[in-house]
Amino acid sequence: MQGNKVATGSLVIIVIFIGGLVLKLAKPVLFPFFLAIFLSFVLYPVLDFLTRLKIPKAISIVFILIIAFFIIYLLGVIFYFSGKSFASEFQENYSQKISSILASLQEKFKLSGLEKNPLDWVGQLDIGRIGSFLLSSLGTFISFISNLFLIFIFLVFILAGRGKTKAKIKNSFSDKRGSKIIDVIQNIDSQIQKYLAIKTVVSFFTGVMTTLVLMIFGVDFAIAFGFLTFLLNYIPNIGSIIATAFPLTIAVFQFENLWPAFWILVILSAIQMTMGNFVEPRLMGKGLGLSPLVVLFSLFFWGWLWGLPGMILAVPIVAIIKIVCNNIPSFQFVAALMSKE
Repeated sequence: MQGNKVATGSLVIIVIFIGGLVLKLAKPVLFPFFLAIFLSFVLYPVLDFLTRLKIPKAISIVFILIIAFFIIYLLGVIFYFSGKSFASEFQENYSQKISSILASLQEKFKLSGLEKNPLDWVGQLDIGRIGSFLLSSLGTFISFISNLFLIFIFLVFILAGRGKTKAKIKNSFSDKRGSKIIDVIQNIDSQIQKYLAIKTVVSFFTGVMTTLVLMIFGVDFAIAFGFLTFLLNYIPNIGSIIATAFPLTIAVFQFENLWPAFWILVILSAIQMTMGNFVEPRLMGKGLGLSPLVVLFSLFFWGWLWGLPGMILAVPIVAIIKIVCNNIPSFQFVAALMSKE
């Protein structure tokens, strides 16, 4: 019995290791696939609505894909070129400002007579490399287009297969068992749709309001920061902090006094708190109640696997796993372990 437990534990570790390795190596294909799955859950209600209007399914799918493609392409192009502009501007202008401020602070510490200067590392820091790193992280426009094309290829097949699962289950199981399985699948489907749709809508309006606030104050790259806020809003707590810190840092170096940065901090924090603590819980209802430790672990795991895109998808992936486990009796203990209560 003891030997069986050791063998089972070893097998689980090996499977997790191989699974992680496959996920890391297969990122160019799996990331667009995962993104297509999330988009499909957001688009399912639109497809169901058009189907109820007696519009043929093929025409509905083509219409949805065309609209979704132009929206995602437009947002992607705006963010991509804004990000490129920000990285170039940071490398040329902001890196010099940051270096001069750090150098002046270093000089003040030297004049204060401290034996050990806490900013000695500044001399070894090349701020200009941050801009180069940002430029390389954004990749090429061809890469962006190829990923977008792959996402929509997956999306075509996922939307085309909508509604066929129910017929397959009825043909594969008895009436009683088939009905039970269909009820579980429909429950999982509706909960995932609700979670992703509400999260996307709340994130979108948070990003729009952030963009408007930054534009009013005249902060550079307001659109890029607004889109970044939209993406980072999928990461609870940590995402909102990072989304506020980036434009705040630019505002500090852009303006000659700290008052604009102070008011930007106050307004953006108010937006994040209102949307995250009042609007989203009211729309979501009871919510998923994910454990902070589970969220943190998933962020590290998917961040290690796929970088920043993985961190953005981390919490939705964990939320979907919890929803699935919560609706299957034999896996409800997993959902309980993932809960914060």
